[in-house]
Amino acid sequence: MSAKLSGKVSELPAETLASLKRLGFSDYESRIYIDLLRQVSPRTAYEVAKSTGVPRPNTYNTLESLSQRGAVLAVTEGPSRYVAAPPRDLFSSIAEKTAALCSDIGTQLEEIAKPVDDQHVWTLSGEIEVHRKIDTLIRNCRDSLMLKAASDILQMHKPVLAEAGARGVEMLIIVFGPDPEEFTFGPRCRTYIHEANGVRMGSADNLFTLTVDHHEMVTAKVSDTPVAVHTSNTTIVNLAESLVRHDYYMAEIFQKFAPDIDATYGPYLRDLRLGCFTPEQAASFRTKTGQ
Repeated sequence: MSAKLSGKVSELPAETLASLKRLGFSDYESRIYIDLLRQVSPRTAYEVAKSTGVPRPNTYNTLESLSQRGAVLAVTEGPSRYVAAPPRDLFSSIAEKTAALCSDIGTQLEEIAKPVDDQHVWTLSGEIEVHRKIDTLIRNCRDSLMLKAASDILQMHKPVLAEAGARGVEMLIIVFGPDPEEFTFGPRCRTYIHEANGVRMGSADNLFTLTVDHHEMVTAKVSDTPVAVHTSNTTIVNLAESLVRHDYYMAEIFQKFAPDIDATYGPYLRDLRLGCFTPEQAASFRTKTGQ
């Protein structure tokens, strides 16, 4: 039977099987649900066992567990024939139940957890997790927000930034891009183009850096595989705020004295940058600016 079963598995989408297992479906449940989705007519347990390679005694038990999940439905009797629930309906229901369960568990555990001043630095990875954390911090911001990022990444967070602006959150935004008005959210938001030109120079200028309420921060590398760090560590939060604040100082200075600055140090602060860049950074600078 094992040889027959492995042959059947090879016909099924491995990625889908793995995803179903991550949602708590057993190996047999995953195979049988996918098999029923592929059928035009309702199937008996015997037919399901034959087409999937699942042993017949296990097939009956598995169909019963899938019925309890709402994943399959018996539509006839004597013998029972089964159909698969529509995937969109099934997994929307699972998502709602899982979200409600997570919320309840979170509330219960918060009640027994000892309050701590979390000074740890947490690592986040993956596009969904990183951008969800950014949105969550912005959404929970009460008073002030400081942010430095490229315009293409800011685009992804415009809805929650607009909501923060509507709540009256004070914002200071440094943007790598051409249009500060696009990222100005309300009367308490000040947005500046980085060094009046918006050109990204080095590795730090390719990071998304955010602080909220002088209490939390996240900084993320969002190219390739996104990775970020998040913390409430006071020293690191102050460091991130200083980074944004000094870019604000530079933006104001460039607005007033750009011709003098270019005359003294060259375009894009060429002489200052090349005096401390690594050879790799210097090569990147010349490529981006033509200097």
